[in-house]
Amino acid sequence: MRIDIISIIPEIFYSTFSNSIIQKAINNRLINIKIHDLRKYGLGKRKKVDDYPYGGGSGMVIRIEPVYQCFYKLLSERNYDEKIFMTPDGTIFNQKYAKSLTYNKNIIILCGRYKGIDQRIRDHLISKEISIGNYILSGGELAAAVVVEAVVRLLPGVIKNKNSIITDSFQKKEYFIAPPIYTRPKIYKGWSVPKILLSGNHKKIKDWLNQKAIQFKK
Repeated sequence: MRIDIISIIPEIFYSTFSNSIIQKAINNRLINIKIHDLRKYGLGKRKKVDDYPYGGGSGMVIRIEPVYQCFYKLLSERNYDEKIFMTPDGTIFNQKYAKSLTYNKNIIILCGRYKGIDQRIRDHLISKEISIGNYILSGGELAAAVVVEAVVRLLPGVIKNKNSIITDSFQKKEYFIAPPIYTRPKIYKGWSVPKILLSGNHKKIKDWLNQKAIQFKK
């Protein structure tokens, strides 16, 4: 899978994608992530990417020209299954959505900033709009990083232990939260691991885990 991310602050992603699971996936060529600085497509000597909104109002708006030029370059090089815009008023992202994105070969993710982006970008260049929650961030970069990690960890070969993914919260069809988990020591400061988990009775343990799983409610 290839993911192209467009942002005016590309530096945000460098640390995030140079550690842990994502870095391993990149090194193993399971994922190809390219970060594009939108300012390289900006207008004039100052590489301007924003302007005041028509009709008045506060805040600045990302102009259509630099976004279009960046999209045009990428689309001239390959086909993209999805062209995503991260926005608070998009479709709420969840585990099912993450799984659906793993079936794509190439994805573009556009990160907004300031007051927003020219509506014509959303109308003519974007195929999906995603939100990670009903709250406002200063830009779409952190939201894009969340989407990328949720998708990458589901790609075949990224996490060696498949059972680890299967038992994750929200992974089951019924959207169950994963049950409580414990590890050594058996007792710490008087707090004990449930005896059933130490019993060695796999059937009883499985029944206990199923009972403890809490069905997710929106």
